[in-house]
Amino acid sequence: MSSSLHCSVSLPSSFPKLSNFKTINKFFPFNPSNPSSIHFSSSSFSTIKCSTSSSSTSLEETAMSIDNLRSFFNLNIGKWNGSFYQFDAGGKLLQQVSTKLSVSSYGEDELMSLLQSLYIKQPSSNTLISGDNDDVEWAEYKIKETNMFTVDKYQQIGFFPSEKAFALRYQTVGMLETVLRQGILGEDDTGEESPKNLKIPSRRPSIVCENCLYSLHRDMRARAFHILEPKGTVDMLIVFLEEKSEGSHPLLESAGVTTNRITPFLGKWKGHSITKRSGVYGSTISEADTVVLHEMNDNGQLIQDATSTTDPANVTTNVRWTGTVSDNLVTFDGGYQMILLPGGMYMGSPCDISKSVAQWKSFHLEFCWLETPDKRQRLVRTFDIEGLAVSSTYFYETKL
Repeated sequence: MSSSLHCSVSLPSSFPKLSNFKTINKFFPFNPSNPSSIHFSSSSFSTIKCSTSSSSTSLEETAMSIDNLRSFFNLNIGKWNGSFYQFDAGGKLLQQVSTKLSVSSYGEDELMSLLQSLYIKQPSSNTLISGDNDDVEWAEYKIKETNMFTVDKYQQIGFFPSEKAFALRYQTVGMLETVLRQGILGEDDTGEESPKNLKIPSRRPSIVCENCLYSLHRDMRARAFHILEPKGTVDMLIVFLEEKSEGSHPLLESAGVTTNRITPFLGKWKGHSITKRSGVYGSTISEADTVVLHEMNDNGQLIQDATSTTDPANVTTNVRWTGTVSDNLVTFDGGYQMILLPGGMYMGSPCDISKSVAQWKSFHLEFCWLETPDKRQRLVRTFDIEGLAVSSTYFYETKL
């Protein structure tokens, strides 16, 4: 016997001024194939009607979510050798540390849980800078379990099983307090920094977002973290480069070099994008063919011209930005920035998210990995005006 539930919600045309990000679900119009075009207005919020499908459909959705969660767990399970990189808001390398990550799971179906232990290489006066020896110590830090509830409600997963890409949004200070602050970035139980000399982030960051892209050529991945302070600006950027191997830890090429980081991205890139809703169900919103041109003009400015054509609607949109280049930072006229990192990577974000919130606009965070000179992947995480992750877009592009 099937059942149906209908509901309607009327939202007022005006809202109180927001001083902090809160997780309140919103429905809004946007073009998911072009995250930079997303905008809000007070008229965007109107009467919303929704309905649930039959009980049989609910069972199908539950099964699908379990399959997605199992795929996500299988993608992460294993032993990862890694290198942790910490950058400031301008792309300057602050620290590099060797890491190990051990990932396993237990339970079945809805009771499945992912267990992760992060091991941080500790500095030692007996350890030579040139390499490891028998005196090297590894401090263990337990990461909070991931399960059906946390990955959908708290981490708001954006998962692309076939592309081996995912995005996670951590609720306020949860990630820092349980992993980063007490582990990589903060103070341990003795009150001493571990490891040494790492900059501690803001005590109450507004958003911590993880974007993960897997290598197209080997069992390696890059996990990039945006850490945003309460005022809405980037506090720091973090990259884990990890590989399933028993050998040496993978390294970003020319990690400390700050010149010519923009050169690999110049040119015309053609590819395809897939946009999915946040959540363990991960339904596809749209797909599009994309063309992105990066070129320097005579004034030394970066011109970014992005065109997307949705499938099957065949609707084409174009966004053209002009950016000022300063060291590792590209600042576009529209208030968006690209922070250039070593290893063919960049991370994008608004210069000041608080301005987007004040103007009732959504925003997005981006991670790009150009693993080879002619192939790159991008993952864009779109947030609403209150910091709720609502969709993720995966791009695969080839240089023409």
